[in-house]
Amino acid sequence: MTVFHLVLVAIVQGITEFLPISSSAHLILAPKVTGAADQGQLIDVAVHVGTLVAVLIAFRRDVAEGFIGVADMARGRYGTGAARLARNLVIATLPLIVLGLVFHRIGMMDWMRDDARAFTIIGWTTIVFGVLLWIADRFAPTRRTLESTGWGEAVMVGIAQAIALVPGTSRSGITMTAARFLGLSRTEAARFSMLLAIPAILAGGTIGAIDIVKSGDARLGADAIIAAALSCIAALAAIKLFMGYIADATMTPFVIYRLLLGAVLLWIAYM
Repeated sequence: MTVFHLVLVAIVQGITEFLPISSSAHLILAPKVTGAADQGQLIDVAVHVGTLVAVLIAFRRDVAEGFIGVADMARGRYGTGAARLARNLVIATLPLIVLGLVFHRIGMMDWMRDDARAFTIIGWTTIVFGVLLWIADRFAPTRRTLESTGWGEAVMVGIAQAIALVPGTSRSGITMTAARFLGLSRTEAARFSMLLAIPAILAGGTIGAIDIVKSGDARLGADAIIAAALSCIAALAAIKLFMGYIADATMTPFVIYRLLLGAVLLWIAYM
């Protein structure tokens, strides 16, 4: 990989992972737009590790609270705020893990990495789920917190997250959309989405790492280390800026971006 391509992939992943604009779509599109070769699975895993470190740092207090919640539940204290947080994160993660394992078992993940990367699919999912994000953000109430969310609602957010296996959907975008429809404020919806990224990235990274080991291409080179570091730095900046922005603003700029991006992709696909 050239230095330019490596830096581009790392920064794109770091910035887009936690914004509602689909990091996978941008990672897929980057080599197509620049004409460079696909970065490969090892770099994909590396940049995701970088974003994982970033979200662990940015939400370290919530992560600590989650572990406290697990300890509370182990002692039979299910009503604490920490226990409810941990419960919701576990429940909302299960659909993605189950569906991801099923897809991986039957070979659907290969389809996700190949045919599903077509501009048409990414274009339509970018537009459709962008419109849903706007509807949820514009009309849903903002009266609830993550800790006040029930287990049934956590399941709904989890099912939404599982749909993000389709490139262009945006894991962060669809989980924020579902959370907003359920009445969580923008800040709480983003918080829920970013905390859910921790087990999601861990699960996806583990599957990717297993595939890499099986293929015999598990060498941890300088490119992977640099990519992980750069994506971590970019992700930390993106998280801070995004959380500060949505405290007083709407998701509309991200929706507009998705519509424009989707329109360009469809124009390329059908021209």
